[in-house]
Amino acid sequence: MSGAARTLTASAGARTVVADYFEMLKPKVQSLLLFTTVTTMYIAGDPSLGLVALTCLGGALSAGGAGAINHALDRDIDAVMKRTANRPVASGRVSPQAAIVYGVLLGSGSFALLSLTVNPLAAVLAMSGLLGYVLVYTVWLKRSTPQNIVIGGAAGAVPPLVAWAAVTGGLAGTPLYLFAIVFFWTPPHFWSLSLLMKDEYARAGVPMLPVVRGEGETRRQILLYAVSQLPFCAGGFGGIYLVCSVLLGAAFVYGALRLLRTADRRSALRLYLFSLAYLSLLFGAMVADVRL
Repeated sequence: MSGAARTLTASAGARTVVADYFEMLKPKVQSLLLFTTVTTMYIAGDPSLGLVALTCLGGALSAGGAGAINHALDRDIDAVMKRTANRPVASGRVSPQAAIVYGVLLGSGSFALLSLTVNPLAAVLAMSGLLGYVLVYTVWLKRSTPQNIVIGGAAGAVPPLVAWAAVTGGLAGTPLYLFAIVFFWTPPHFWSLSLLMKDEYARAGVPMLPVVRGEGETRRQILLYAVSQLPFCAGGFGGIYLVCSVLLGAAFVYGALRLLRTADRRSALRLYLFSLAYLSLLFGAMVADVRL
C-alpha cells in the first residue's frame, strides 16, 4: 500500500472514530433538550449569551455522558434491533469499557463546568438527570416494567430545572410547571415510537407497553396522557401562550384520537413526529408570551 493510500485509510478511520463518539452523544435527542434549556432561560430572565452557552455546554456534556453510558449498558438490546444494531458499541466498533469511561468523563466535565461557571445547583440538577437516565431508567426500569418511560422519563424533564437554576440561582413554581409539561409529554411521545417498533422490542425482550399490554391499550394510554397534558398547557402564562397551548393541545388530542381509531403505523408515525414539533412550539410560545 502506498503512503498516500495509507494516509487516506488512516484519515477515514479517524473520521469513523470521531463519528462514532459523536453518535454516542445522541445528538438528535439532545437538540430538543437544548431547545427547552434555551427557551426556559429566556422565560426565567435575561441571561447573557455567555451564560446560555455555558449552560447549554454543561447540559450537552451531561446528556452526552448519559447517552454514552446507555450505549454501553444497552449494547445487547441494541444488537438485536434493526434501528440500533449499527450503533458504535452494539456493532463492536467501540468497546463497552471505552464508552463508559467516555460517559463518566463527560458527566464529570459537565459537573465541573456548571459548578465553576454557572452555579452548584445547576450542576447538581444536571447530574441528577444523568444518574436518573442511567441508573433509574436504563439499569432498573427499562428491562423490568412497561412503566419504564413513565417514571424514567423524569430524567428528560430535568433541563428546564437546570436552565431556571442557571438564571435565577434557585427553583420556584414555574420551573416545576415546565418539568411537569415535559414529564407528561414523554410517555405519549415515546409510546408512539414504540408502536412502530413493537416487534423489535419483543425480540429484544424489552417490556415496552405495546409488547406487554398490547397495541390497543398503548393507544388508549397515549390518549389519556395527551388529555392529561392539557391542564399543564392551559395555564401559568398569558394570552399568547393560552391560545397557542390550547390549539397545540387540541391537535395533540386529535392525533391521539386518530391513532386510537385507525390503529395504523402511519398515524403512529404522524403523532410521533408531531409530538416533537408540539413540545418545541409550546416552549417557543412561552418565550413569546413572556417577551412580547
